[in-house]
Amino acid sequence: MGSMFRSEEVALVQLFLPTAAAYTCVNQLGELGLVEFRDLNASVSAFQRRFVVDVRRCEELEKTFTFLQGEVRRAGLALTPPEGLLPAPPPRDVLRIQEETDRLAQELRDVRGNQQTLRAQLHKLQLHAAVLGQGHGTPVAATYTDGSSERSPLLQSPGGPHQDLRVNFVAGAVEPHKAAALERLLWRACRGFLIASFREVEQPLEDPVTGEPVTWMTFLISYWGEQIGQKIRKITDCFHCHAFPFPEQDDARRGALQQLQQQSLELQEVLGETERFLSQVLGRVQRLLPPWQVQIRKMKAVYLALNQCSVSATHKCLIAEAWCAMRDLPTLQQALQESSSEAGVSAVVHRIPCRDMPPTLIRTTRFTASFQGIVDAYGVGRYQEVNPAPYTIITFPFLFAVMFGDVGHGLLMFLFALAMVLAEDRPAVKTAQNEIWRTFFGGRYLLLLMGLFSVYTGFIYNECFSRATVIFPSGWSVAAMANQSGWSDTFLAEHRMLALDPNVTGVFLGPYPFGIDPVWSLAVNHLSFLNSFKMKMSVILGVTHMAFGVVLGVFNHVHFGQLHRLMLETLPELVFLLGLFGYLVFLVVYKWLRVSVASAASAPSILIHFINMFLFSSSPTNRPLFPEQEVVQAALVVLALAMVPILLLGTPLFLRWQHLRRQRRHAGQQPDEDKTGLLDSPDAPVAGWGSDEEKAGSPGDQEEAEFVFSEVLMHQAIHTIEFCLGCISNTASYLRLWALSLAHAQLSEVLWAMVMRVGLRLGGELGVLAVLLLPIFAAFAVLTVAILLVMEGLSAFLHALRLHWVEFQNKFYSGTGYKLNPFTFAVEDE
Repeated sequence: MGSMFRSEEVALVQLFLPTAAAYTCVNQLGELGLVEFRDLNASVSAFQRRFVVDVRRCEELEKTFTFLQGEVRRAGLALTPPEGLLPAPPPRDVLRIQEETDRLAQELRDVRGNQQTLRAQLHKLQLHAAVLGQGHGTPVAATYTDGSSERSPLLQSPGGPHQDLRVNFVAGAVEPHKAAALERLLWRACRGFLIASFREVEQPLEDPVTGEPVTWMTFLISYWGEQIGQKIRKITDCFHCHAFPFPEQDDARRGALQQLQQQSLELQEVLGETERFLSQVLGRVQRLLPPWQVQIRKMKAVYLALNQCSVSATHKCLIAEAWCAMRDLPTLQQALQESSSEAGVSAVVHRIPCRDMPPTLIRTTRFTASFQGIVDAYGVGRYQEVNPAPYTIITFPFLFAVMFGDVGHGLLMFLFALAMVLAEDRPAVKTAQNEIWRTFFGGRYLLLLMGLFSVYTGFIYNECFSRATVIFPSGWSVAAMANQSGWSDTFLAEHRMLALDPNVTGVFLGPYPFGIDPVWSLAVNHLSFLNSFKMKMSVILGVTHMAFGVVLGVFNHVHFGQLHRLMLETLPELVFLLGLFGYLVFLVVYKWLRVSVASAASAPSILIHFINMFLFSSSPTNRPLFPEQEVVQAALVVLALAMVPILLLGTPLFLRWQHLRRQRRHAGQQPDEDKTGLLDSPDAPVAGWGSDEEKAGSPGDQEEAEFVFSEVLMHQAIHTIEFCLGCISNTASYLRLWALSLAHAQLSEVLWAMVMRVGLRLGGELGVLAVLLLPIFAAFAVLTVAILLVMEGLSAFLHALRLHWVEFQNKFYSGTGYKLNPFTFAVEDE
């Protein structure tokens, strides 16, 4: 089969890489993404490996890159991804990159430091100028003297008792939220022997660190006495205030203010030149950093891969082991030869035998990726196990549509997915970071098929936004019933509900060409009719889906060479499933085909027949559907019960007999013959990957010694109980198709009746009606998208997911493997 139906064949290869060309070879393998390296130095510490120094150098460069990237983002610039494919740099170029990186980082640190210093100096000059230019006036200190009044002068005349004292000033700036506390503390500490004036700066000043505008408060404090001055200076220092000299004379203050303005202009010119030089440095960083980041990440990945290799005894080559797809082996050999041609010694690829289960490799496309993701979310398949994804492409959207069937809702979902498919190559769509959008975009093809299948099932249900559509003429004739029944006006007035009798000639003309007849949407027993139809449909689809899963297990048994499982497991499972629930499907179809309109009133009940089947009894009021029905039912139950011991004991007994026979055969063979046989057949252990309970029976003395019959029997008992009980519970689980379909139809009906029908029944002029219908239709559209498309769609999606994981895949799919994760630079390139 192709790689989509079954994982590709993967081989374990040994690579002999010349020491001089090992870096180039691994770099080329990273560009191709063909192999997954195995760690041959698992017991060696990461700090003791061969290329740990090179890895550390790359990590140091990454730290420097992080600093440079932060500086670029701090300046409000963006780093554009590099264009084209950038190879990992040769080892000799790392020193050049490191030198240039360190030089750029040092230049940035120096320029940033100078910029911060100049900004701080400019900020102080601006604050000083603001203090001098605020116009506080020239307050004088308050003095308290004995016998002084409020009208007495504050300053004594020359020759008074305080003629040797003079008024001093402290001026500066403080942050606004500290001004009130500073003023209060100054007044209390100095006991009022001061005069303080606080004013807000007219224009906010730029903060030298954050660059944000900050409003400051300037203050001017006049006092006398050295002790009070010391207290004031200590308090202002505690509040981190900026204190500046304040000349007492107006002329001196104006001269100082002009000098400060001149210094500010000079500093601004120097700061402008510094910022221009900083822009040049950041431009070089913005141009050089993105390619360096990609190259160093690739180089680090190469050295980490080389650390997983072992060194040969002669130290002339590195030995690596890797998983590689068989179809990629020629490409791998050619790539290694081209990469090692300059070293003079060609790299060698050698396939080696392995008893470990290989990884699973399934290549996907844009279309199949979302369906494969659904399967892998349950579990990655074992090596070369049947892949459910190709069948899920059809069954998953179909089971979803059975629960979501509506032409209008399916068409909206289809158009939404189609728009994403048509715009999938646009860069803005692919690079969107919204998590919800990326989820929808990743499953666009799944949504496309879900919407398309919903339109199909909507036509079968004959529902479009819960309304029936008349595509073909109805198979029921009301006129024929009225003409032959003799309905009078009095009869019509007394009976609001009229019954159409299909036994009357001309009333029932035949089945509707496709889907449900639209006349059923007018019937009062519409819900009862759809309940019966959808319930039987759910059982038929469920049994068919489960039987298909059991049949897919045949391909696993044949591929892994376990032909005994065809007779001891697959056949009993099919007999048990089809003998009981396949017979139920037969009864449904047989009753549809054999029971006519004339005998519909006396038709037997399938449910009673199915219950009597397990009780080995019959009901006198429920006539049989066909002759000898009781005998057939009893035989099917006995046959299904007889399959249980075969399913329980067949495989364990066969494996025990096979184990004993292999022991007797190997007892007469020489050990050397066994070793030779192992080397001659590298694919010998393939049969041991078929199932978990057969791992003990795979070829090899160690596996044979570990064979435990009780463990195999216990495993088979669990499988038997799970399958037999699962046939009952899983069949009932498929009734969710009926329940979700009914719920979706009823929600659509309720939304139409409570919103649109109310608006359409409004009377009045045409213009007024149009204005009223606009918000009603908008509400209907919003509720349809929010409830019926999003909520109901998510509910149907989860139920379809459960039906595939639990009811379908557990019949043949174990999901106990692991993916092939090739060594690739794809992430670094993105």
